[in-house]
Amino acid sequence: MGQSDRPRGTPDAGSGHASGRSTRCIALIGPFLSGKTSLLEAILARAGGIVRAGSVADRSSVGDASPEARAHGMSVQLNVADVEFLDDAFTFIDCPGSIEFQHEGAEALTVCDAAVVVSEPDAKRVPALQVILKQLEDRGIPHLLFLNKIDACETPIREIVPALQPASTKPLVLRQIPIWENGQATGFIDLALERGFLFRKNAPSEMVEIKASDLEREKQARFHMLEQLADYDDALMEQLLSDLAPENGTVFADLSREFEDGLICPVLLGSAQNGNGILRLLKALRHEVPCVDATARRLKIENAKSSAYVFKTLYTGHGGKLSIARVLTGDLADGATVSGGEAVEERVAGLFSLKGEETHKRAGARAGDTVALGRLDSVRTGDTITTEKSVVQIAGPRPPTPVLASGIGLKDRKDEVKLSSAMSKLIEEDPSLVIEHNKDTHQVLIKGQGEMHLRVAFERLQRKYGVVVERQKRQVPYKETIRKSTEIRGRHKKQSGGHGQFGDVVLSISPRPRGAGFAFSDTITGGVVPKQFIPSVEIGVVDYMKHGPLGFPVVDIAVTLTDGSFHTVDSSDMAFRQAGRLAMSEGLPKCQPVLLEPVMAVEISVPSEATARVNGMIPQRRGQILGFDAREGWPGWDVVSAHIPEAEIEDLIVELRSATSGVGTYTATFDHLAELTGRLADQVLVSHGEAAE
Repeated sequence: MGQSDRPRGTPDAGSGHASGRSTRCIALIGPFLSGKTSLLEAILARAGGIVRAGSVADRSSVGDASPEARAHGMSVQLNVADVEFLDDAFTFIDCPGSIEFQHEGAEALTVCDAAVVVSEPDAKRVPALQVILKQLEDRGIPHLLFLNKIDACETPIREIVPALQPASTKPLVLRQIPIWENGQATGFIDLALERGFLFRKNAPSEMVEIKASDLEREKQARFHMLEQLADYDDALMEQLLSDLAPENGTVFADLSREFEDGLICPVLLGSAQNGNGILRLLKALRHEVPCVDATARRLKIENAKSSAYVFKTLYTGHGGKLSIARVLTGDLADGATVSGGEAVEERVAGLFSLKGEETHKRAGARAGDTVALGRLDSVRTGDTITTEKSVVQIAGPRPPTPVLASGIGLKDRKDEVKLSSAMSKLIEEDPSLVIEHNKDTHQVLIKGQGEMHLRVAFERLQRKYGVVVERQKRQVPYKETIRKSTEIRGRHKKQSGGHGQFGDVVLSISPRPRGAGFAFSDTITGGVVPKQFIPSVEIGVVDYMKHGPLGFPVVDIAVTLTDGSFHTVDSSDMAFRQAGRLAMSEGLPKCQPVLLEPVMAVEISVPSEATARVNGMIPQRRGQILGFDAREGWPGWDVVSAHIPEAEIEDLIVELRSATSGVGTYTATFDHLAELTGRLADQVLVSHGEAAE
């Protein structure tokens, strides 16, 4: 069909949208397995960016080209591809659908002009859609819903859209209705154009007359669309109340304005796998998506002479570090001197356009372009870079709180330095990963968003950075305390020629209330232990408390130095330190030591229909339900509060995601220590003893 298939005289919505304008950046986002990568392939093929659409199944797609994505058959990082359509330039960013990798998309959304939310026409997708749509709504990003796999849909569209509406606080405005043939969607009627189109596999749809049998259905659906638009246009509302048919120009102008202002979420239909509905989608994006100027205003950076936001960092085998950024204002040239969040000036060593994993060198970029910048060592994901002296940093999204942890073990101790460097790069590439050295267990932990997230991280460590690592079970930081008091003497005496060693102390050891911590005091009188040696006694006490009689750090005890003796020649700081340690080693086993386990305050966020299942999970994990309430700002969601032992949380996210179609999540913070006795305590002690051997 030509450059535009709108009726002659219909204005192009958004008067500034002329050929030659800046490149627009559009995110493809949606629930896991909704077909985003297939849609990117279909878009590139329809716009002539590739010869033909590849397939995720046969591993021939432009996106998901990394070995990890190929191996797991899913997006594990975002994919960027530039393409031109009817002389307009676009950058599409295919964002992972799995909640474990969604932070990738969250960073990219910061600089996108709009988002296409891809979903199957299935009411079961509501919770996953809600997670995505709320993020877009909260951040003020224009978005439309592309109902994919419409050819396999058997439910009337008039039932599907109302069923999906709870996922969105904005009206879902249906712009197309299917043409049905023998119970299958074979095309669609465009309600704005009032034209029918029949699908042709991997080819533009064929325009056809609307059948008489579909006219009444089309009329009703179009009127409902106009009513929704009229909620934000008083003049249109008056026309409808007066039974006056609005001009097409008015309809298109309202669709464009209300979409750009985030008042509505338009709904389009298609099948990415078969290349159906792609041309209509592209034309809607071409006419209605705002330009980079609007995005710069949303980010409050429109007055900067030169600015770009880095939304992804990559380390490549040959090109080194690449910072993927969208230029928001001004121009950027290869070799330009820029600075980022650390205000360190560096020269851009290479500037590239992107198509999946392919890079193509270019001389420069202007506002709207998305490019990869070479070797900016000080620049990190989330930095705003500029050629000016000072530009306010754009506030990007915070990385999500980790929900799963795994220990990292090296097969070769000589790789410790190599591992440190690799981990630093890995976290630069994926800021939603966290590395922690647990001071109690002395274990190095990697924390992330789920089982697959951590699995991919370990695979990347080995493939990209050549570090052979093994996953270890996360160790729980148990503690121990005492139930009874005692008084004990500790004497350290050693003679081996010359000056000897002598230290003699009497300690009173007693339990303290839970959470009270450690207290040391003395009641020495008459100088039986000289004042200069008393701090050394405390050091010896603390030394032993690092590993008590059960093998764990000792907490919540009081130790009082009550008596002792010294030798004028042989006593020393070291002798009294050793005497204090000996007294503790003999005294604590007599005080009924008991194991303590950390208990976490947990808040679990789930769709309301899953609340009962979550309430059943908590007692099974030795947890105590404290209550539940509606999740603020999340219609149809609950937050369940509970106390759960840390040992029972390790795989909580796996069960939680299984019970909530992948959308449930939780936060956990340390709350208190609780006694652990009986069989479970015995198992911990045996396991700890075996690990120490």
